[in-house]
This record gives sequence, C-alpha cells and structure tokens, in this order.
Amino acid sequence: MRIGIDVGGTFTDLVAVAEDGSIAVRKVVTTPDDPSIGMFRALDALAPSSPVPPAIDLLVHGTTIATNALLERRGARVVLITTRGFEDLLWLRRQDRAALYDLARDHPPPLVARSDVVGVAERMGPAGVLEPLGDAEVARVVTVVHALAPEAVAVALLFAFRHPEHERRLAAALRAALPDIPVAASHEVLPLFREFERTSTTTVEAYLRPKVSAYLGRLERAARAREVSTLRVMTSSGGTLPPATAAARAASLALSGPVGGVVGARLVGVAVGVSDLLTLDMGGTSADASLVSGGAPLADGGAAVAGVPLALPAVLIETVSAGGGSIAHVDEGGALKVGPESAGADPGPACYGRGGERPTVTDACLALRWLDPQHPLADTVRLDRAAAERALCSLSNELAATDPAAIATGIVAVAGAVMARALKRVSVARGLDPRQMALLPFGGAGGLFGCALADALGMRSIVIPPHPGVLSALGLGSAAERVDVLASCHRSLDGMKPAELGGLFAPLLEEGGRQLPGAGVVLLRYADCRFAGQGYEVTVRVTDDHPRRIRDAFLAEHRTRFGHATSDHTVELVNLRVPYARVPCHAFPVCGAWCNGPARVVPSPCEATASARRSGHSTSSLPDLPSRDRQSSRGVTRPRWSSRGGVVRRIRPEPYCWSAYEPRRCGSGSHGPRIRLDRRGDGPGAHSFGRVAQHP
Repeated sequence: MRIGIDVGGTFTDLVAVAEDGSIAVRKVVTTPDDPSIGMFRALDALAPSSPVPPAIDLLVHGTTIATNALLERRGARVVLITTRGFEDLLWLRRQDRAALYDLARDHPPPLVARSDVVGVAERMGPAGVLEPLGDAEVARVVTVVHALAPEAVAVALLFAFRHPEHERRLAAALRAALPDIPVAASHEVLPLFREFERTSTTTVEAYLRPKVSAYLGRLERAARAREVSTLRVMTSSGGTLPPATAAARAASLALSGPVGGVVGARLVGVAVGVSDLLTLDMGGTSADASLVSGGAPLADGGAAVAGVPLALPAVLIETVSAGGGSIAHVDEGGALKVGPESAGADPGPACYGRGGERPTVTDACLALRWLDPQHPLADTVRLDRAAAERALCSLSNELAATDPAAIATGIVAVAGAVMARALKRVSVARGLDPRQMALLPFGGAGGLFGCALADALGMRSIVIPPHPGVLSALGLGSAAERVDVLASCHRSLDGMKPAELGGLFAPLLEEGGRQLPGAGVVLLRYADCRFAGQGYEVTVRVTDDHPRRIRDAFLAEHRTRFGHATSDHTVELVNLRVPYARVPCHAFPVCGAWCNGPARVVPSPCEATASARRSGHSTSSLPDLPSRDRQSSRGVTRPRWSSRGGVVRRIRPEPYCWSAYEPRRCGSGSHGPRIRLDRRGDGPGAHSFGRVAQHP
C-alpha cells in the first residue's frame, strides 16, 4: 500500500492506494501541538476495526513544521559567521520596500540577533584569496561561538559559492568543537551568487534544522514502530527525500505542505488532457495559488516565506490568508477584511462547535447554505448553522448590517477578491494569460469559489477532480524522489563552444548521480540566463550542448514574460541547475485507481446532480452520497455556469443566485466522476457541454 498524508492547518488528509488499485480517503482534525499525532490517527482510521494494520510500502509526508516555525518565529537561536565588515548584511537587505506605498512599514527582522553575528578576518574575491584565513583566527572564532552558546550556527562568507575553502575550514572546526550543534555552511546549502540571498537562506537552514530534525526523528521512529517500510518527506521543489536527508536540508521543507497539491493538480491535468492549469488550494488557514505550464509545475527560485528570503529551488506558490478558517474583521478604517489571523484546528470556525466565536469564511459559506450541516465535514466535525450566524452577527454594529446572509456575502466577496489577486500574481504578472488556461480549485473549500474566480479572471474552463479536498495527499503519494544540484558560472554565451558547456554541467551531473544513485533516474538541465547588466535571470531548459539554442530559448522566454527581447545584446549564463528525479515504480495510477477505471474525456453526462439554491434557501435536497465523498467533494456554481445532469451549459445572465453540486457515484465506481466545466460564448442561447471523465 502506498500512502500520501498532508498535514494542514485544520485537517490532516490521507490517500491510500492498495495493490488491487482500490483507494481509501481519510480526513481527521490536525493536532497543532504535535502534527504527527493527527497523522497517525489518520493511519489508524484506515482499518479501525482490524487487529492487523495494513502493510504500508511507502508513506510520503507533507509537513508544515518548517513553515510554522518561520511564521511563528519558533526556531533555534542562531549565531551567524560572516566576513568581517559584512556583519550588517541581513539588516541592509535589498532596496525593495516592505510595502510600496507604506513608508512606515518595515521588513520582518532577521532570524538572528545582531549581537550573535561574528565577523571573520578573511576575504575571498572572484579570483581567489584576498586575505588569508589563519589558524589563530579560526581558533578565535570557535572560542567566541562557544561562549555565545548557540543552538545552531550559520557560516556564510563572501564568494564561498566559488571558493569554499575558508568556509570548509571554519565549518570543520566548529563541528569538531561543537559536535551537538548543527552547523550550516552556505556552499553546502546554496552554492549560488548573491550574498544576501545566500546568507539569508543559510540562516534559515540553521534556524530550522534543530526543530525539523527533532520532528522527523520522532516521526521516523513512530513509522518504524508501525512497520512502515519506507518513509519520505516532500520538499519545496516537488520531490521527496528520506527523513535523514530532509533533516539536514530543513530549509527545503518550507513549502512542503502546499507543493503536494500542485503535483496532484498536474496529475489530474494529465488525466483529462489539460497541460496549462491555474491551481488554487483553499484549505483551513490559507489559500495557495500556483500554475502548471506545459504539464509541469512552474518553478521559482526567489521566494520568501514569512518575509524571509529563501532562494532554494521551489514550486511557485503564492499564499494568501483566505482559508476556510480565516477570521473576518473590520479594520480601523471601517473596511471588512479576511485574515491573516485564522481559527485553525483549535478551536476552529464557530460552526465547528468547539468554542470558536469569531466569524470565519467557513461560517459565511454555511450561512449562505453552500454547505450541508446534516453530514460531517470531516472526522467527527458537524456544522452548526446557528453558531455560524451568531458569529457573523458579531460584526453587525461595525458593518451596520443585521442580516447574517448579507454579512456572509461580504466576507466571501472579500475572500474571493484576495484569491483572485493571488491567481493574477502567478499568471498575469508573469506574462501568462489565465484566459488560455483551465482553473483547478481544490482543497476543502476550493470548489466553493471556483466559478466566481473563473469569472473574475475571464477563464472558460474549470476542472473539478474527485475528492478535491485531499488532492494534496494524492500529489504527495505520487511525488518522485528528487535532488537539485546547483552552481554559479557567470559566462557569456557569445563564443562559447559546445564542449565548454558540457564541461560546465559535468560536475553537477556527477554530484547528482552520487546523491541519487540507481536505475530509473531522469535528469533535466536548466540554465539561468540574463542580458549583460541585468539584475535578474530567466530560467530556460537546456536540451543539448549548443549555446546558440540556449540563447534562442532565453530570448523567446524573455519576450513572453516581459514583452521584449533584443537579439543583439550579450547574453550571460549565470547559474546551472540539474534536478535529478526518480519516479516511483508504483506511483498512484491516477487514470485508474483515482477514477476506478481508465479516465477518458467524453462529452456526455454522468450521474451528477445539482440542487439550486436561491436567496439562501434550498429547493431540493442534496444527493445521498457516502459521508467520505461529501467530505471532499463540494462545489458551488454561479449564474452562466450550469452542471445539471452532468452536462455543463452556458446560460443567459439571470438574477444573482448560486447552485451547489456534488458528483454522485458513477456506475460501479466508488469515487465519483471527474467534471470539467466549460464556458464558451457570451450571447443569448450560447452554451457549452461539460466534458466528464467517466468509467468506460
């Protein structure tokens, strides 16, 4: 059995595929104090009455332990060692403002105290040693660090990405003198140029390593006690690592949780033949927007988590505080806001009946009757509409409104606007037209906002997968093993020979093979390029050793993203990237187990039903679905979008109303159909047919 488990802020999701292709889905409440408790509760729920637990061949875990440590500033006390004269680097940052139009707002403070920064008398330049590092200086630094009694040490010296000799000596001396203290060296963490980003990333690694390694150690011991054959952890790049390796690369787990959903969305796109997708994972505490282009998740190497720059390879994700548990409030200027504060798993939204009293997005959805309180949301959570309306009414005085439905309408409108902006930032801001893509909303609440977001972005197609609430867990379980090898080179492409380019990649290929040995490994080559004098790069695929083809690919990508590209300018090769990946031998058969049969896209109806909801009142009952299907298959369609009878048609505009749909079982399958909503044409009578992936 192969299992993916995603630990979210409110719920922990599990998807398991057995050897016969059958799948099981579980959703339990997250345990914030120790996420592993909720994770193993989900495992226990697989066979609650069986004295013999199922044999687990592989368990892939997506964790928010690193993300939460950065958000809550609960990492280790770090001592930073850097070249003398550059001790203030983390405070000087770049010249960007925290908020463009707010002169009073500042960036979050660095993760290290200024008094815990140690300058070293040494200096490397681009060509080599400018000031040698003496043995006496190494001994002095070790003594100073020992006296500061840190929980972790970060070492980031100038030009260590090209000449790491001084860093190696310092790191070796510190590890020998402080064997119980983790030491992170920048040439090991991020061997790329730009000292600010490299130093910040190395500091993040040191800050997270003790907490992450302790958590993964407990997790591995517990998994071993349950006879889990193999445990792996998702990284920000969309691949997995064994626990010991992940513990030594703690910063690479900063986006471990959200990335699984993008990997799962790519699989759904493959199953329905859609290669360009805008994805939105709306969970309990946040909403994560991302993009799949050409069948692959879009990568981003310059992200920031909790305001802290982190330049490791990562899938592009834009996170906003618009989850189901995001709390609605009125700011000092009288404007209705949603987030960033969240009700989380404890106490959760008011409608959970666990002591929460403040209004959330989930409370608003329930008050608008988008959710059915007659069935458990997940685990043992049942929804209380009266409690939701009481929480909404707590904003009555500030909003001068007494109708809970009116307040709820405002809350979902604000949340929708926040998510629409996030989707535009990952598409329009990168020169990509969302109107040429399909929207794939998932997560516990994604389907509720799918049509509204598609309307806001002018999109014509929406893909709704089966069990959208646990799609992240599906992505985790199907993720490949992966390592990324990086290097900076700074060479002009003009006049470069193919043999020179092959020689630059050769050390990276050798290192990748060492880190991920064995058969079945797929490697790709990428290059970060720029025009000479530019301060940013564009990453392009390297298909062969001809520099001219890299130049042409760069010009085409630069023109697509920025609208211009001058062919007579010098193009520089800045960084090289080689991701090594091994696709699991028994990956999730998305076209089989997930749909209980080979998926195919056909323009015909399947067993799906819709219940119209007008003015907040239901006119028909929801279909009689199994509770586990209800927990992960909810959606809302807007006017001009119809899903009646499984055929989606474009209808003429009509007074504002909402419809709720839930896919019903299809034939002998147990997990419902995959529905794709299409909208074509704008005139009266224009229509489109929903394409439904059914069992053959």
